[in-house]
Parts: sequence; structure tokens; C-alpha cells
Amino acid sequence: MSPRATVVVCAYTQRRWAELTAAIGEAAEQARDAQADVVVIIDHNDVLLERVRVAFAGTGVRVEPNTGPRGLSGARNTGWRLARGEVVIFLDDDARPRPGWLAALLAPYADPTIIAVGGSAAPVWPAGRTRPPSLPAGPARGELDWVVGCSFTGQAAGAGPVRNLMGCNMSFRRDALAGSGGFAENLGRVGTLPLGCEETELCIRVRRSRPGAVILFDPAAAVDHHVSADRLSWRYLASRCRSEGLSKAAVAGLVGADDALETERGYVRRVLPRAVARELGGANLPGAAAIVVAVAAAGFGYLQGRLAGLRTRRAGRVPVTA
Repeated sequence: MSPRATVVVCAYTQRRWAELTAAIGEAAEQARDAQADVVVIIDHNDVLLERVRVAFAGTGVRVEPNTGPRGLSGARNTGWRLARGEVVIFLDDDARPRPGWLAALLAPYADPTIIAVGGSAAPVWPAGRTRPPSLPAGPARGELDWVVGCSFTGQAAGAGPVRNLMGCNMSFRRDALAGSGGFAENLGRVGTLPLGCEETELCIRVRRSRPGAVILFDPAAAVDHHVSADRLSWRYLASRCRSEGLSKAAVAGLVGADDALETERGYVRRVLPRAVARELGGANLPGAAAIVVAVAAAGFGYLQGRLAGLRTRRAGRVPVTA
């Protein structure tokens, strides 16, 4: 029998209204079948809070304000603390679950060694748009699709243990979140600032606290992740990759570089060089250039973050990622 679950959807802007209502509606439909519940956390936006409450009045969906610091980590912490289920599922406000998503996330929890389960995410491009040159792809999926919060080449292809889960589609045992204190609130996206890695740091911390515990990736738990038009630009690619480097530097300062970069080293050494060779072999210079830009921007961000952290520690202050 699957454990009882709570689905948490965090939102901060009305600009994603269509995607948000689709995500909540599909999650609520699957939750009814699984006797789960849905909580929507609105991040310091009173107008959006009232609009969502009106839209979902009488459906059983709870809509609450973020009572923590502004940002995704604060909203997620508010969500899991309000959760009634033994398992807490986090779904992005622009990610729509596919049929069977909730059942696929919950099934592995029959094994008591499983403490977290996450699934896959496929990009949905804006209406009338296709995959941009800044996100080249091989036969299956793109090596840089993580830039827009989606599954990517270099990630595990099948079900199995992983270091960390993707933030748009992940779940944890509630007691593991409570025991760890939840998401670090000095990490993660705040508004449109494309920082992240709060789920990476949490997964590392939770796994360390429970020797022998497993964090599982299962692509069968799938969502379609909407990609907004502003994320198709070269500017966004460079900004997001620099922010990823900054975020990884912050995680390295908290948990050590070995764990923070455990999977990234192999990705940069093996996956990306093959992708550059493929793009050059196909005379796709923009595709090859995108990968070079991504690596350079992430490397610059990481170096910048590590140097800032070193200066902060020397000054005796608490590091801040921004």
C-alpha cells in the first residue's frame, strides 16, 4: 500500500497562470485517486494568493501564503511543514504531470530504504517555437536541457539511485525533511533570479544523515515542463549557467567540493566533449558554441562564488549567494 502523500506546488507570479492552474488541476485529480492532498504555497504575492483561492475554492486544494523568507526554499519549507502526508511531493508551478505520475513517485516508498524519489521532465516549448540553437540536442534529449529545468543527456536514463533529484518533480519522506531542517533558505531561486541547487544540497545532507538510505530517480514519474520564451535566449543561457556555478560554489562551501561536484565532473569531462564533437561534425556551429558558453559561464560563476566565499570566511561573516 502506498503511503499517504501531500503534493506541494509553489508559485510567485501571475504570469504563469495558465501553467499554474494546469499543474494544480492535474495534481489534484491524481491526488484524489491516491487519497493524497494538494497544498499551494504563494510566495509573498497577496493578489495571486487571493486569485488562486477563488479559482480552487471547494476543490479541497489548500492555498496558503509562504510564512518563511521570500524565495523558493522558504516556500517549500512552508509547504512541507503544512503537509499531512508521510511523503511530500514538490511540483513546479509550470510543470504538468503526465498520467500515472503520482503512482510512479509513490510506489518505490514500499522499500523503507528509499527516502526520496524524483522523476523526469520533458520541455514544452512556447507556442509556435521549437528547440532554440542555445539548447542543442542529440537523438534523445539535450545536454543543456537542465538550463530550462528538464531532463538532459548525462542524467541517468533509467530508474536507479542518484545523488540528487530535479527540483521541478521530486519527493521526500516527511520525516527526512523534518530531521534535516528542510531546504537551506540562503540557496534557491528568489523571483526571477536564476539561482538554484537547494535540492542538491538537501539531498546530500539527507543522505549523509541516513547511512544506507537511497535517493531514487524513476523516469516513469514524468511531467511536461513549460519553457517560457525568455529562457530561449543566449543571454538566459549565460546567466543561468553563471548562476549554476555560483550555486554550486555555495553548495561546495556547505557540504564540500567532492559531494557538490560528484556528478558534474563526469558530465563536463565525458558528456559535453562528445556533444561538441557531434555538433561540429554536423556543422552546427551555434550548438557547439552554446556548450562552450555554458561551460565557460558556469566555470566563471563557480570561481567567482568560491572566491567570494573565501573572502567572506576571512572576514568572519556568513556566506550569502547572490
